Amino acid sequence: MTHHDNWGWRARIGLFIVGNEAVPEAEWWAMAPPGVSVHAARVTASTPWAKWRADRSGVDLADDLARGARQFSAMRLQAVVFAHTSSSVVGGKGWDEATVDALSAIVGAGLAGEDTQAHRAAKVTTNGLDTLAALRHAGVRRPFLVVPPWFPDDTMAAALRYYADHGHAPVGHLRLDPGRKWRDVPPQDLYPQGMGFEQEIEPLYAQILKACPAAADGVLIGGTGFRCVGIIDTLEKDLGRPVISANQASLWHCLRMSGISTPIEGYGALLRS
Repeated sequence: MTHHDNWGWRARIGLFIVGNEAVPEAEWWAMAPPGVSVHAARVTASTPWAKWRADRSGVDLADDLARGARQFSAMRLQAVVFAHTSSSVVGGKGWDEATVDALSAIVGAGLAGEDTQAHRAAKVTTNGLDTLAALRHAGVRRPFLVVPPWFPDDTMAAALRYYADHGHAPVGHLRLDPGRKWRDVPPQDLYPQGMGFEQEIEPLYAQILKACPAAADGVLIGGTGFRCVGIIDTLEKDLGRPVISANQASLWHCLRMSGISTPIEGYGALLRS
């Protein structure tokens, strides 16, 4: 008799995630279809994790990122995702493509000496590219942008600019009110003081439902450390509009890049399509 062991016999996906976060892996494992496994490399670096060179000819990867890419290169992965919303939006237009190029050069190097027909290099993407692809697929041009309470003003502004620069200008935005316990804590101190592990999705649902403007043709929830996939289905039913989240979009995009189109129930129309 055998038992389910989460072996990625259909696809193995590598995630670069924030070093002290638990939400990305939890949400990916909740949503991933059978036969798909998730493997995380943790990054401790300032945002963005890859810095533009002075002449903007390319980016230089943080040490953790380069080390993780070398490890991923030996794991016969089908896809690798830079799962950090803040890096994409702060990096700005063109940053995602430059970072994909830099990571692909390392991830693909691990195939030397292998049968490259049997083991092709993993396809590399970023959370920015994933959410943009998801917005296009869902036909969302005027999203209501929702971000976690630990996004400071400059990151919030960068996110609004990023999506506008890519043809999806938000018609409104919401930074979650974290509640009485956390309200007087500066955004940059919320995660270090433990809010990331005390997130509740019911207040998030209520605030989105109340604040979403009629002009929005969908909702985009940014931040891979922002717990939210448990309310996507309900929000879509109650708002009558598509709801896309950072982790949901990255999983959907990585599955498509891996040739997997299995419909997934319970986490929004995107994963059922």
